[in-house]
Amino acid sequence: MKLNKKISLSLILILIINFIFLTNVFATEPPDIIAGAAYSVELSTGKVIFERNAHERKYPASTTKIMTALLTLENCELTDTATASYNAISIIPSGYSTAKIQVGETLSIENLLYALMLPSANEAANILAEHIAGSVASFATMMNTRAEELGCESTHFVNPNGIHNDDHYTTAYDLYLITKEAMKNETFRKIVATTTYTLPATEKYENNDRICKNTNQLIHPDKSKKASNYYYKYCIGVKTGYTTQAQNCLVSVASKDGLEFLNVVLDAGSTEDGLNGRFTDSIALFNNAYDNYAMDTLKSENDVIKTVEIKNATKKTKNLELLSKNTLTAFHNLAIDLASLEPEITFIEDFKAPIKKGEVVGTAKYIVDDLEYETEIIAGSDVEKSYIGIILIVAGIAVLIVAFIIAPKKKKKKYKKR
Repeated sequence: MKLNKKISLSLILILIINFIFLTNVFATEPPDIIAGAAYSVELSTGKVIFERNAHERKYPASTTKIMTALLTLENCELTDTATASYNAISIIPSGYSTAKIQVGETLSIENLLYALMLPSANEAANILAEHIAGSVASFATMMNTRAEELGCESTHFVNPNGIHNDDHYTTAYDLYLITKEAMKNETFRKIVATTTYTLPATEKYENNDRICKNTNQLIHPDKSKKASNYYYKYCIGVKTGYTTQAQNCLVSVASKDGLEFLNVVLDAGSTEDGLNGRFTDSIALFNNAYDNYAMDTLKSENDVIKTVEIKNATKKTKNLELLSKNTLTAFHNLAIDLASLEPEITFIEDFKAPIKKGEVVGTAKYIVDDLEYETEIIAGSDVEKSYIGIILIVAGIAVLIVAFIIAPKKKKKKYKKR
Protein backbone atom coordinates (compact mmCIF):
# COMPACT_ATOMS: atom_id res chain seq x y z
CA MET A 1 0.00 0.00 0.00
CA LYS A 2 2.81 2.37 0.89
CA LEU A 3 4.58 1.46 -2.38
CA ASN A 4 1.47 2.34 -4.41
CA LYS A 5 1.22 5.73 -2.66
CA LYS A 6 4.88 6.44 -3.44
CA ILE A 7 4.34 5.52 -7.10
CA SER A 8 1.25 7.75 -7.27
CA LEU A 9 3.09 10.69 -5.71
CA SER A 10 5.98 10.20 -8.13
CA LEU A 11 3.63 10.20 -11.11
CA ILE A 12 1.91 13.37 -9.90
CA LEU A 13 5.29 15.04 -9.42
CA ILE A 14 6.39 14.06 -12.93
CA LEU A 15 3.15 15.44 -14.40
CA ILE A 16 3.61 18.74 -12.55
CA ILE A 17 7.21 19.07 -13.76
CA ASN A 18 6.17 18.25 -17.32
CA PHE A 19 3.36 20.81 -17.16
CA ILE A 20 5.71 23.52 -15.92
CA PHE A 21 8.28 22.63 -18.59
CA LEU A 22 5.75 22.62 -21.43
CA THR A 23 4.26 25.88 -20.23
CA ASN A 24 7.67 27.53 -20.30
CA VAL A 25 8.46 26.13 -23.73
CA PHE A 26 5.22 26.94 -25.52
CA ALA A 27 3.95 30.04 -23.73
CA THR A 28 5.06 33.29 -25.29
CA GLU A 29 5.52 36.29 -23.07
CA PRO A 30 3.42 39.25 -24.25
CA PRO A 31 5.46 42.27 -25.35
CA ASP A 32 6.12 44.83 -22.65
CA ILE A 33 4.58 48.04 -24.00
CA ILE A 34 3.25 51.26 -22.48
CA ALA A 35 0.66 52.27 -25.10
CA GLY A 36 -2.93 52.73 -23.99
CA ALA A 37 -4.11 50.85 -27.10
CA ALA A 38 -2.30 48.58 -29.55
CA TYR A 39 -3.03 46.14 -32.34
CA SER A 40 -0.57 43.84 -34.14
CA VAL A 41 -1.64 41.81 -37.18
CA GLU A 42 -0.06 39.66 -39.89
CA LEU A 43 -1.32 41.27 -43.09
CA SER A 44 -1.71 38.33 -45.48
CA THR A 45 -3.79 36.23 -43.07
CA GLY A 46 -5.32 38.86 -40.77
CA LYS A 47 -4.05 36.86 -37.80
CA VAL A 48 -4.04 38.99 -34.65
CA ILE A 49 -0.72 38.66 -32.81
CA PHE A 50 -1.36 41.10 -29.98
CA GLU A 51 -4.08 43.52 -28.93
CA ARG A 52 -4.72 45.91 -26.09
CA ASN A 53 -7.88 48.01 -25.89
CA ALA A 54 -8.08 47.71 -29.67
CA HIS A 55 -11.72 48.81 -29.81
CA GLU A 56 -11.41 51.64 -27.29
CA ARG A 57 -11.84 55.15 -28.70
CA LYS A 58 -8.62 57.14 -28.91
CA TYR A 59 -7.51 60.38 -30.53
CA PRO A 60 -5.53 59.54 -33.69
CA ALA A 61 -3.60 62.81 -34.15
CA SER A 62 -1.78 62.77 -37.51
CA THR A 63 -2.37 59.07 -38.18
CA THR A 64 -5.61 60.56 -39.53
CA LYS A 65 -3.60 61.46 -42.64
CA ILE A 66 -3.55 57.79 -43.68
CA MET A 67 -7.23 58.12 -44.56
CA THR A 68 -6.59 61.47 -46.27
CA ALA A 69 -3.88 59.88 -48.41
CA LEU A 70 -6.10 56.90 -49.24
CA LEU A 71 -8.96 59.11 -50.43
CA THR A 72 -6.56 61.27 -52.40
CA LEU A 73 -5.13 58.28 -54.25
CA GLU A 74 -8.65 56.99 -54.93
CA ASN A 75 -9.90 60.32 -56.30
CA CYS A 76 -6.93 62.04 -57.96
CA GLU A 77 -4.16 61.57 -60.50
CA LEU A 78 -0.66 62.21 -59.19
CA THR A 79 -0.09 64.75 -61.98
CA ASP A 80 -3.16 66.79 -61.04
CA THR A 81 -2.45 70.12 -59.33
CA ALA A 82 -4.02 71.95 -56.42
CA THR A 83 -3.63 75.53 -55.24
CA ALA A 84 -3.42 76.52 -51.58
CA SER A 85 -6.31 78.71 -50.45
CA TYR A 86 -6.16 81.26 -47.64
CA ASN A 87 -8.47 79.07 -45.56
CA ALA A 88 -6.31 75.95 -45.99
CA ILE A 89 -3.28 77.78 -44.62
CA SER A 90 -4.84 80.09 -42.03
CA ILE A 91 -6.82 77.52 -40.02
CA ILE A 92 -3.69 75.65 -38.91
CA PRO A 93 -3.12 76.44 -35.21
CA SER A 94 0.29 77.62 -34.07
CA GLY A 95 2.65 74.83 -33.15
CA TYR A 96 1.32 72.27 -35.64
CA SER A 97 3.68 70.96 -38.34
CA THR A 98 3.65 72.40 -41.87
CA ALA A 99 5.64 72.27 -45.09
CA LYS A 100 5.63 76.09 -45.36
CA ILE A 101 3.24 76.07 -48.28
CA GLN A 102 2.03 79.60 -49.05
CA VAL A 103 -1.37 80.93 -50.06
CA GLY A 104 -1.72 80.78 -53.84
CA GLU A 105 1.05 78.22 -54.26
CA THR A 106 0.31 75.41 -56.73
CA LEU A 107 1.71 71.91 -56.27
CA SER A 108 1.05 68.54 -57.84
CA ILE A 109 -0.98 65.96 -55.93
CA GLU A 110 2.11 63.81 -55.71
CA ASN A 111 4.10 66.63 -54.07
CA LEU A 112 1.27 67.32 -51.65
CA LEU A 113 1.11 63.63 -50.68
CA TYR A 114 4.80 63.60 -49.83
CA ALA A 115 4.34 66.79 -47.79
CA LEU A 116 1.34 65.19 -46.09
CA MET A 117 2.92 61.86 -45.15
CA LEU A 118 6.59 62.69 -44.48
CA PRO A 119 6.80 65.90 -42.42
CA SER A 120 3.07 65.60 -41.62
CA ALA A 121 2.17 68.95 -43.19
CA ASN A 122 -1.26 69.91 -41.89
CA GLU A 123 -1.91 72.54 -44.56
CA ALA A 124 -1.25 69.91 -47.26
CA ALA A 125 -4.15 67.89 -45.81
CA ASN A 126 -6.46 70.92 -46.05
CA ILE A 127 -5.36 71.70 -49.61
CA LEU A 128 -6.08 68.13 -50.70
CA ALA A 129 -9.42 68.11 -48.88
CA GLU A 130 -10.59 71.31 -50.59
CA HIS A 131 -9.35 70.09 -53.97
CA ILE A 132 -11.26 66.81 -53.71
CA ALA A 133 -14.44 67.75 -51.85
CA GLY A 134 -14.64 71.54 -52.07
CA SER A 135 -14.27 72.07 -48.34
CA VAL A 136 -12.74 70.49 -45.25
CA ALA A 137 -16.19 69.68 -43.84
CA SER A 138 -17.30 67.91 -47.04
CA PHE A 139 -14.06 65.95 -47.13
CA ALA A 140 -14.59 64.85 -43.52
CA THR A 141 -17.96 63.44 -44.60
CA MET A 142 -16.16 61.49 -47.34
CA MET A 143 -13.70 60.20 -44.74
CA ASN A 144 -16.47 58.94 -42.48
CA THR A 145 -18.30 57.28 -45.37
CA ARG A 146 -15.13 55.50 -46.48
CA ALA A 147 -14.41 54.42 -42.92
CA GLU A 148 -17.84 52.80 -42.70
CA GLU A 149 -17.25 51.03 -46.02
CA LEU A 150 -14.03 49.56 -44.62
CA GLY A 151 -15.84 48.21 -41.56
CA CYS A 152 -14.83 50.86 -39.03
CA GLU A 153 -17.37 51.00 -36.21
CA SER A 154 -15.86 53.52 -33.77
CA THR A 155 -14.36 56.20 -35.99
CA HIS A 156 -15.46 59.78 -36.57
CA PHE A 157 -13.38 62.35 -38.45
CA VAL A 158 -13.98 66.11 -38.46
CA ASN A 159 -10.82 67.17 -40.33
CA PRO A 160 -8.26 65.65 -42.73
CA ASN A 161 -5.17 66.14 -40.59
CA GLY A 162 -5.86 65.10 -37.00
CA ILE A 163 -5.67 68.55 -35.41
CA HIS A 164 -7.29 67.90 -32.06
CA ASN A 165 -11.05 67.96 -31.73
CA ASP A 166 -12.96 66.11 -29.02
CA ASP A 167 -15.29 64.72 -31.69
CA HIS A 168 -12.42 63.41 -33.83
CA TYR A 169 -11.57 59.85 -32.77
CA THR A 170 -10.89 56.30 -33.89
CA THR A 171 -9.61 52.97 -32.51
CA ALA A 172 -6.50 50.87 -33.01
CA TYR A 173 -8.61 48.28 -34.81
CA ASP A 174 -10.22 50.83 -37.15
CA LEU A 175 -6.83 52.33 -38.00
CA TYR A 176 -5.67 48.83 -38.90
CA LEU A 177 -8.58 48.49 -41.33
CA ILE A 178 -7.82 51.87 -42.95
CA THR A 179 -4.09 51.22 -43.22
CA LYS A 180 -4.56 47.69 -44.55
CA GLU A 181 -6.60 49.16 -47.42
CA ALA A 182 -4.05 51.92 -48.05
CA MET A 183 -1.18 49.42 -48.16
CA LYS A 184 -2.81 47.77 -51.19
CA ASN A 185 -1.83 50.88 -53.14
CA GLU A 186 1.75 50.76 -54.43
CA THR A 187 2.05 54.56 -54.57
CA PHE A 188 1.06 54.80 -50.91
CA ARG A 189 3.67 52.16 -50.05
CA LYS A 190 6.33 54.06 -51.96
CA ILE A 191 5.54 57.39 -50.29
CA VAL A 192 5.43 56.14 -46.69
CA ALA A 193 8.72 54.24 -47.16
CA THR A 194 10.53 57.40 -48.33
CA THR A 195 12.91 58.97 -45.83
CA THR A 196 13.32 62.41 -47.45
CA TYR A 197 11.70 64.24 -50.36
CA THR A 198 12.43 67.64 -51.86
CA LEU A 199 9.56 69.86 -52.95
CA PRO A 200 10.14 71.52 -56.33
CA ALA A 201 10.56 75.23 -56.98
CA THR A 202 7.25 77.01 -57.46
CA GLU A 203 5.94 80.50 -58.09
CA LYS A 204 6.38 81.11 -54.36
CA TYR A 205 9.81 79.48 -53.98
CA GLU A 206 12.55 80.03 -56.52
CA ASN A 207 14.75 77.29 -55.05
CA ASN A 208 13.89 73.68 -54.38
CA ASP A 209 15.29 73.80 -50.86
CA ARG A 210 12.23 72.60 -48.97
CA ILE A 211 13.22 69.12 -47.79
CA CYS A 212 10.48 66.90 -46.39
CA LYS A 213 11.87 64.52 -43.78
CA ASN A 214 9.89 61.50 -42.63
CA THR A 215 8.92 61.74 -38.97
CA ASN A 216 8.81 57.94 -38.67
CA GLN A 217 12.20 57.25 -37.13
CA LEU A 218 11.76 53.50 -37.49
CA ILE A 219 12.64 53.73 -41.17
CA HIS A 220 15.84 55.77 -40.98
CA PRO A 221 18.63 56.05 -38.44
CA ASP A 222 18.97 59.46 -36.84
CA LYS A 223 22.19 61.16 -35.81
CA SER A 224 21.02 61.76 -32.26
CA LYS A 225 21.92 59.16 -29.66
CA LYS A 226 18.37 58.88 -28.36
CA ALA A 227 16.82 58.42 -31.81
CA SER A 228 19.29 55.66 -32.69
CA ASN A 229 17.21 53.45 -30.39
CA TYR A 230 14.30 53.75 -32.80
CA TYR A 231 15.71 52.43 -36.09
CA TYR A 232 14.14 49.15 -37.20
CA LYS A 233 15.62 48.02 -40.49
CA TYR A 234 12.62 45.96 -41.60
CA CYS A 235 10.13 48.82 -41.25
CA ILE A 236 8.57 50.09 -44.52
CA GLY A 237 6.31 52.94 -43.21
CA VAL A 238 3.63 54.27 -42.31
CA LYS A 239 2.68 57.35 -40.19
CA THR A 240 3.34 59.03 -36.87
CA GLY A 241 1.04 61.27 -34.85
CA TYR A 242 1.17 63.43 -31.75
CA THR A 243 -0.98 65.89 -29.86
CA THR A 244 -1.09 66.58 -26.15
CA GLN A 245 -4.45 64.80 -25.93
CA ALA A 246 -3.54 61.86 -28.21
CA GLN A 247 0.01 61.43 -26.91
CA ASN A 248 2.46 59.50 -29.12
CA CYS A 249 0.86 57.51 -31.94
CA LEU A 250 2.28 55.37 -34.73
CA VAL A 251 0.97 53.04 -37.40
CA SER A 252 3.84 51.00 -38.85
CA VAL A 253 4.46 48.04 -41.15
CA ALA A 254 7.52 45.78 -41.31
CA SER A 255 8.48 43.23 -43.96
CA LYS A 256 10.81 40.30 -43.31
CA ASP A 257 11.05 36.66 -44.46
CA GLY A 258 7.95 37.05 -46.61
CA LEU A 259 5.84 38.23 -43.69
CA GLU A 260 4.37 41.70 -43.19
CA PHE A 261 3.15 42.78 -39.79
CA LEU A 262 1.09 45.92 -39.21
CA ASN A 263 1.21 47.56 -35.80
CA VAL A 264 -1.00 50.31 -34.42
CA VAL A 265 0.19 52.08 -31.27
CA LEU A 266 -1.99 54.81 -29.73
CA ASP A 267 -1.78 56.87 -26.54
CA ALA A 268 1.85 56.01 -25.83
CA GLY A 269 3.81 58.27 -23.52
CA SER A 270 7.52 57.95 -22.78
CA THR A 271 9.54 55.15 -21.23
CA GLU A 272 11.33 55.47 -17.90
CA ASP A 273 14.47 56.23 -19.90
CA GLY A 274 12.73 59.11 -21.64
CA LEU A 275 12.37 57.31 -24.99
CA ASN A 276 9.36 57.84 -27.24
CA GLY A 277 6.90 55.04 -26.52
CA ARG A 278 5.43 54.93 -30.03
CA PHE A 279 8.78 53.72 -31.40
CA THR A 280 9.86 51.43 -28.54
CA ASP A 281 6.42 49.83 -28.39
CA SER A 282 6.32 49.27 -32.15
CA ILE A 283 9.75 47.61 -32.10
CA ALA A 284 8.65 45.39 -29.20
CA LEU A 285 5.56 44.35 -31.16
CA PHE A 286 7.60 43.57 -34.28
CA ASN A 287 10.12 41.54 -32.29
CA ASN A 288 7.31 39.62 -30.63
CA ALA A 289 5.79 38.81 -34.03
CA TYR A 290 8.96 37.74 -35.83
CA ASP A 291 10.38 35.83 -32.86
CA ASN A 292 7.29 33.69 -32.37
CA TYR A 293 5.64 33.28 -35.78
CA ALA A 294 6.60 32.05 -39.23
CA MET A 295 5.17 31.04 -42.59
CA ASP A 296 6.21 27.45 -43.38
CA THR A 297 5.29 24.67 -45.78
CA LEU A 298 2.50 22.55 -44.38
CA LYS A 299 2.31 20.17 -47.33
CA SER A 300 4.25 20.18 -50.58
CA GLU A 301 2.73 19.22 -53.92
CA ASN A 302 2.31 15.42 -54.15
CA ASP A 303 3.11 14.88 -50.47
CA VAL A 304 1.33 11.85 -48.96
CA ILE A 305 -1.47 13.03 -46.70
CA LYS A 306 -2.91 9.64 -45.79
CA THR A 307 -3.20 6.03 -46.96
CA VAL A 308 -6.68 4.50 -47.14
CA GLU A 309 -8.08 1.12 -48.09
CA ILE A 310 -10.58 0.97 -50.94
CA LYS A 311 -13.01 -1.83 -50.12
CA ASN A 312 -14.17 -2.70 -53.64
CA ALA A 313 -10.64 -2.75 -55.08
CA THR A 314 -8.36 -5.61 -55.97
CA LYS A 315 -6.03 -6.91 -53.30
CA LYS A 316 -3.05 -5.57 -55.20
CA THR A 317 -4.37 -1.98 -55.61
CA LYS A 318 -6.67 -1.51 -52.60
CA ASN A 319 -4.17 0.53 -50.50
CA LEU A 320 -4.33 4.05 -51.95
CA GLU A 321 -2.05 6.95 -51.06
CA LEU A 322 -3.83 10.29 -50.97
CA LEU A 323 -1.58 13.08 -52.23
CA SER A 324 -1.78 16.86 -51.85
CA LYS A 325 -2.60 18.42 -55.22
CA ASN A 326 -1.05 21.77 -54.25
CA THR A 327 1.60 23.14 -51.93
CA LEU A 328 0.13 24.49 -48.70
CA THR A 329 1.94 27.14 -46.66
CA ALA A 330 0.70 27.98 -43.19
CA PHE A 331 1.24 30.92 -40.87
CA HIS A 332 1.75 29.56 -37.38
CA ASN A 333 3.09 30.04 -33.92
CA LEU A 334 6.50 28.35 -33.78
CA ALA A 335 5.26 26.26 -30.85
CA ILE A 336 3.00 24.37 -33.27
CA ASP A 337 4.55 21.31 -34.96
CA LEU A 338 3.07 21.35 -38.46
CA ALA A 339 4.19 17.78 -39.18
CA SER A 340 2.03 16.43 -36.34
CA LEU A 341 -1.24 17.97 -37.57
CA GLU A 342 -3.95 15.67 -38.86
CA PRO A 343 -6.30 16.92 -41.58
CA GLU A 344 -10.05 16.67 -41.88
CA ILE A 345 -10.60 14.70 -45.09
CA THR A 346 -13.78 14.90 -47.17
CA PHE A 347 -14.16 12.45 -50.06
CA ILE A 348 -16.13 12.96 -53.25
CA GLU A 349 -19.59 11.41 -53.28
CA ASP A 350 -18.74 8.44 -55.52
CA PHE A 351 -15.43 7.49 -53.91
CA LYS A 352 -14.84 3.88 -54.96
CA ALA A 353 -12.91 1.83 -57.49
CA PRO A 354 -12.05 2.14 -60.28
CA ILE A 355 -9.88 5.25 -59.63
CA LYS A 356 -7.28 6.72 -61.97
CA LYS A 357 -3.91 7.99 -60.76
CA GLY A 358 -4.01 11.79 -60.37
CA GLU A 359 -7.79 11.89 -60.10
CA VAL A 360 -9.22 14.33 -57.53
CA VAL A 361 -10.90 12.25 -54.85
CA GLY A 362 -11.67 14.87 -52.17
CA THR A 363 -10.23 17.65 -50.02
CA ALA A 364 -8.00 17.89 -46.96
CA LYS A 365 -8.51 20.74 -44.49
CA TYR A 366 -6.01 21.73 -41.80
CA ILE A 367 -6.71 24.03 -38.85
CA VAL A 368 -3.53 25.86 -37.84
CA ASP A 369 -3.73 28.40 -35.04
CA ASP A 370 -7.42 29.02 -35.83
CA LEU A 371 -6.69 29.53 -39.55
CA GLU A 372 -7.98 27.13 -42.21
CA TYR A 373 -5.89 25.75 -45.07
CA GLU A 374 -7.37 23.44 -47.68
CA THR A 375 -6.09 21.51 -50.68
CA GLU A 376 -7.60 19.02 -53.10
CA ILE A 377 -6.34 15.46 -52.68
CA ILE A 378 -5.52 13.20 -55.61
CA ALA A 379 -5.03 9.46 -56.05
CA GLY A 380 -1.39 8.40 -55.91
CA SER A 381 -1.98 5.32 -58.08
CA ASP A 382 -4.55 3.47 -60.17
CA VAL A 383 -7.12 1.48 -58.23
CA GLU A 384 -8.69 -1.44 -60.04
CA LYS A 385 -12.17 -2.65 -59.30
CA SER A 386 -12.41 -6.14 -57.83
CA TYR A 387 -14.93 -8.54 -59.44
CA ILE A 388 -14.38 -11.35 -56.97
CA GLY A 389 -17.71 -10.69 -55.29
CA ILE A 390 -19.62 -10.92 -58.56
CA ILE A 391 -17.67 -14.05 -59.53
CA LEU A 392 -18.54 -15.70 -56.22
CA ILE A 393 -22.21 -14.82 -56.59
CA VAL A 394 -22.34 -16.14 -60.17
CA ALA A 395 -20.46 -19.28 -59.12
CA GLY A 396 -22.88 -19.83 -56.26
CA ILE A 397 -25.88 -19.46 -58.56
CA ALA A 398 -24.30 -21.89 -61.04
CA VAL A 399 -23.70 -24.44 -58.31
CA LEU A 400 -27.31 -24.19 -57.22
CA ILE A 401 -28.56 -24.63 -60.79
CA VAL A 402 -26.34 -27.65 -61.41
CA ALA A 403 -27.32 -29.15 -58.11
CA PHE A 404 -30.96 -28.72 -58.98
CA ILE A 405 -30.52 -30.36 -62.38
CA ILE A 406 -28.60 -33.39 -61.25
CA ALA A 407 -30.48 -33.96 -58.03
CA PRO A 408 -32.33 -37.42 -58.08
CA LYS A 409 -36.05 -37.09 -58.57
CA LYS A 410 -38.34 -38.68 -56.02
CA LYS A 411 -40.55 -41.49 -57.35
CA LYS A 412 -44.22 -40.91 -57.10
CA LYS A 413 -46.12 -43.47 -54.99
CA LYS A 414 -48.73 -45.48 -56.79
CA TYR A 415 -52.05 -45.98 -55.09
CA LYS A 416 -54.33 -48.87 -55.93
CA LYS A 417 -57.93 -48.22 -56.51
CA ARG A 418 -60.08 -49.68 -53.91
